[in-house]
Amino acid sequence: MSGTFVGMPAFPRAAREAVGNTTLRGNLRHATHTIRDKRARAVAELDDWAALREAGKQIKDHTLRHLDRYLVQVEEAVTAAGGTVHWAADADEANEIVARLVQETGESEVVKVKSMATQEIALNEALQARGIHAYETDLAELIVQLGKDRPSHILVPAIHRNRGETRDIFRSEMGEWGRPAPEGLTDTPAELAEAARLHLREKFLRAKVGISGANFVVAETGTLVVVESEGNGRMCLTLPETLISVVGIEKIVPRWQDLEVFLQTLPRSSTAERMNPYTSMWTGTTDEDGPRTFHLVLLDNGRTDTLADEVGRQALRCIRCSACLNVCPVYERAGGHAYGSVYPGPIGAILSPQLRGTGSEIDASLPYASSLCGACYEVCPVAIDIPEVLVHLRERVVQGGPAVRGGNRVVLKPARGHAAERAAMRAAQWAFTHPGALRTGQRLASRTRRLHPRTLPGPGRAWSGTRDLPAVPAEPFRDWWQRTHGGKGGAK
Repeated sequence: MSGTFVGMPAFPRAAREAVGNTTLRGNLRHATHTIRDKRARAVAELDDWAALREAGKQIKDHTLRHLDRYLVQVEEAVTAAGGTVHWAADADEANEIVARLVQETGESEVVKVKSMATQEIALNEALQARGIHAYETDLAELIVQLGKDRPSHILVPAIHRNRGETRDIFRSEMGEWGRPAPEGLTDTPAELAEAARLHLREKFLRAKVGISGANFVVAETGTLVVVESEGNGRMCLTLPETLISVVGIEKIVPRWQDLEVFLQTLPRSSTAERMNPYTSMWTGTTDEDGPRTFHLVLLDNGRTDTLADEVGRQALRCIRCSACLNVCPVYERAGGHAYGSVYPGPIGAILSPQLRGTGSEIDASLPYASSLCGACYEVCPVAIDIPEVLVHLRERVVQGGPAVRGGNRVVLKPARGHAAERAAMRAAQWAFTHPGALRTGQRLASRTRRLHPRTLPGPGRAWSGTRDLPAVPAEPFRDWWQRTHGGKGGAK
């Protein structure tokens, strides 16, 4: 998986810098609190939300268990409907396929629907290297692209920008990409939206090639589904002569009926709407209606490796609603760029290390980018137990062990910098399996508690530097119980 932000440090260092940016923290606090409050009200309208959540989980788990069969069914259905299916094992292969397809049209410009998969594989940069200009048409993605920035949120990529910053970006950059911003542009939402509409309309009317992802792919018919709020996606999907869709293999659902669940849970969890203003569906090609040529690029890029992990595979249920980001206290303070991936927040902390592996410093640090408060699990519309996967990945980082990388079973080495943690866990394991030693240690700790330091030495400073050490009681619980109850069960 490509998409690591070039030059990004590991999460702790990046987060430390982000926390010191008061403007960023203010923008994030306002946006995340607004979105999550609206989401809570939208979800509360449905008496059967818990049942819908469980249904979404079951559909996704069933699909992942039988993914081999449904992938073949998708290829057969898309081909029968006039489309062409391509298989991409990794980012390089996907980029090569898309670039070749664009070059075969003779075009040097494409318009894009907002797509996490194309961001994941760094498609824009790959096309640019071949002389093809890719124009983002989602408003937030447009702000990010014009500002030569990186997305920091799954749903609202420019969440770290306020209206004043957006106005300045439009004024200074729009002219280099196409139609310039109107004279005297202010930071009012209506004027900013109109400036974007005028700028993008020229792109839509000129472009012959569109590139998209998909929220869902229906296996029984080969139908692709894109949901959005602005209408820019529909322009990209219908106006160009050629449409190329890059879709992760986990986006498949078996039947049309399954959409009934996700088209209720996704909008409420993401934009806090009862339904998305624009839900576009297409099946292959149709004469005199929409693109004349359709290509579907099915992307693996670490997904089958993730599928092989019995605990971690639940991350592939994700429908990219971003609800977990909006309730996460760590994301709210650190922002999305600190995660060093196009997938920030809690879901990014478990998805990126599985797609990319934990070999790099930043990927080894992501499972620790959480307080394990569990808020992310509570709001997830497909019940991904993110804290469980985080703990699972922490164990992998510290101890290494068996895993699947590149389709091959390997034994991972422990990540660097965790020797003290491994030693501490081994010592704790030994103590808990030797009651006599544990009892002696507890008594010794109680009797010397006045001599205990306020902070831990050595590697322990990373923990006690931001936390108070818990006070050791005057006597161990076992001694207190023996003294007050005489060792008999039941309090009096």
